[in-house]
Amino acid sequence: MKRSLGRSPERSPFSPGFWRSPLRGPWLTSVLGMVLLGGITVLFVTGLLSYAAYNPDLAPVNDKTPDKGILGFYLFSWPTDPHWLYRLNQGVHVTLGLTLIPVLLAKLWSVVPRLFTLPPARSVAHALERLSLLLLVGGALFEFVTGVFNVQLNYVFPGSFYPLHFYGAWVFFAAFLVHTALKLPTALRNLRQIREEKNDLVPVNPAEPTVSRRGALWFVGGGSALLFATSVGQNSDSLRFTALLAPHGPADPGDGPNGFQINKTAARAGIRPADTDDEAWRLVVVGRGGTVRLSRAELLAMDQHSAALPIACVEGWSTSDQWWRGVRLRDLAALVGYDDPDTVPDVFVESLQQSGAFRRAALRANQVADPRSLLALGVNGEDLSPDHGYPARIIVPAAPGVLNTKWVAKLTFGDL
Repeated sequence: MKRSLGRSPERSPFSPGFWRSPLRGPWLTSVLGMVLLGGITVLFVTGLLSYAAYNPDLAPVNDKTPDKGILGFYLFSWPTDPHWLYRLNQGVHVTLGLTLIPVLLAKLWSVVPRLFTLPPARSVAHALERLSLLLLVGGALFEFVTGVFNVQLNYVFPGSFYPLHFYGAWVFFAAFLVHTALKLPTALRNLRQIREEKNDLVPVNPAEPTVSRRGALWFVGGGSALLFATSVGQNSDSLRFTALLAPHGPADPGDGPNGFQINKTAARAGIRPADTDDEAWRLVVVGRGGTVRLSRAELLAMDQHSAALPIACVEGWSTSDQWWRGVRLRDLAALVGYDDPDTVPDVFVESLQQSGAFRRAALRANQVADPRSLLALGVNGEDLSPDHGYPARIIVPAAPGVLNTKWVAKLTFGDL
């Protein structure tokens, strides 16, 4: 065999003799592939549902991927029942994504020799398989890396996370479907066979084994279990201290009625005490019947209602149900000409916050009409703290946390 660039074939990754691990083979690759088949499908579906929860086709302020075109074919009006829907969906999406990282890395390791196969394409079918593999590996690494950075609140992307992750997911999943169609029959056959058949993943000159393949699977499973155990607690107030790999917010929320997770503090949002002072702050409510300005005292004089609802964010963390108290959004709509709860319109919400992607947000009519949708003035029997949105914030069942706008300044009711 000819030497390449002065190196022995065994030192070149393009040589079959370079890959000597006795663990590689069709059985191990098939087992890991079947785990990823189920896991990645759930990740893709929950990711699409998470995007739909923002109601991006309602108003431009909710839509972070305005050029999505036909990729938004599935969008629907996000419901308010069950009230924990977004909390469950996003908790599964983020926790499962973190849990699958060891499986993904093991799968990539198991097939890495194929990335160096020569010639690059032996037939049209082989060329299609190699192309899908390239898009699959690149897409998987891109989606998991951007997802992990987003969970850690580390926005180092060359653009907004939302379009990068959204478009990347479609490219990745398209390659995933092609690869699955090409490889699923072979994977099922490999799992059913008692004796492993030889293929290009089986080393031609295997090294001495240091662990069995089942031992390697236990190692991968243990890594996944560790990531699960150190991230799932972000969905529980009492277990949040165990979520070592999950964000805990930029500030300690402290104890007491307002002592639950904070994503953005008042100081970070640029909210000054002078902006929320009872003498200075007024809620502006606009509708077909005119404009009303209400002080916090006037809001407290209106009928007060309570609702037990969580806060759930795109990063995967959530709180347990908190008891919110305030004025129903549909009652505020009635002040400006929308007296019938069955025909209340959408609402455009504006915050005192001067910058940030979600300082303005839109809510659908079904969200406004829900009796649990509140302009909250207090939580758990106490006034809102500044970090939780004092003097008033939105709280809506099943909505992403960023749509539960804090430091509300203006509500505009009408068709958006």
